[in-house]
Amino acid sequence: MKNFNIDLHCDLLCYLLKAGSTIDDRELGCSLPYLKEGNVKLQVMAIYASTDGNSTVDGVKQSVIFSDLLKNENFFLFESGNYKNTENKDRVGIIASIENASAFCGENDTLEAGFKNLEAIIENTQKILYLGITHHTENRFGGGNNSEAGLKDDGKVLIDYIADRRIAIDLSHTSDQLAYDILNYVDQKNYNIPILASHSNYRNIQNKKRNLPDELAKEVIKRKGLIGLNLIREWLDEKNPERLYEHIQHGLDLGAEDVIAYGADFFYDKEHPDKSRYPFFFEGYDNASLFNTTNNRIEKDFSTEIMEKISYKNALDFIERI
Repeated sequence: MKNFNIDLHCDLLCYLLKAGSTIDDRELGCSLPYLKEGNVKLQVMAIYASTDGNSTVDGVKQSVIFSDLLKNENFFLFESGNYKNTENKDRVGIIASIENASAFCGENDTLEAGFKNLEAIIENTQKILYLGITHHTENRFGGGNNSEAGLKDDGKVLIDYIADRRIAIDLSHTSDQLAYDILNYVDQKNYNIPILASHSNYRNIQNKKRNLPDELAKEVIKRKGLIGLNLIREWLDEKNPERLYEHIQHGLDLGAEDVIAYGADFFYDKEHPDKSRYPFFFEGYDNASLFNTTNNRIEKDFSTEIMEKISYKNALDFIERI
């Protein structure tokens, strides 16, 4: 099979909660037409909910939407090797992930109720590739990227709960303290839990809390995880999209040749309340068709081998391992 692309993170499911939304809406960078144009053979679909009173309702609803996508002739549940099957030649493979544990367990829910929701989400989606414990803010489990809090007691219970489920833990939206606490707790308990940062760049290149400091990036590399290149301007560079290739070079300098992947983070940004962040994406870097262009550039600037690793091989190896 020719080269294809794997993207570790998008917010199509959250968008499909919106009345009147469709998978074909070209206002969204990860809509079906763009996924096909970008030769995306696997799109990881995040189940995202903010930490508020409606979080678990939105989380479970998105898992039902994912289940419905699997009945659509344009999609298939991506599993080891099945992307090569003839019937999947022109279809997009999908796997679900969870972005913020509030999507299944609200701040005032019992953990028992939360885990029951998690089981319902897993049943609806058939598989959860990775789980991000927090989003931007702090929740009952730990500190998000805009907080200083670490791993809380409920967070430890959550890690215990998923320890033998082969669900990876995502560090993309953790505070630094939470990330270190997760790694220390996993090691202390001797859990074999995969670790990744599904949609984070490097703080050394773009100094934002959402990006990984070198020490954490090295931990992900050491654990044979993944670091997904994020295309949102704020985490990439405010002025110059070419910095994407500096993020790649920095990852390679840290030893991430077998770890770098795509984690574009395309989402519906047309109604975002923070107008200061517009435009969220650079023109030409705002939908999945760009993977063809970036692959050509990576091949030219680095090598065919590096391009293939970033575009699909690293992510495929990780998924097949877990």
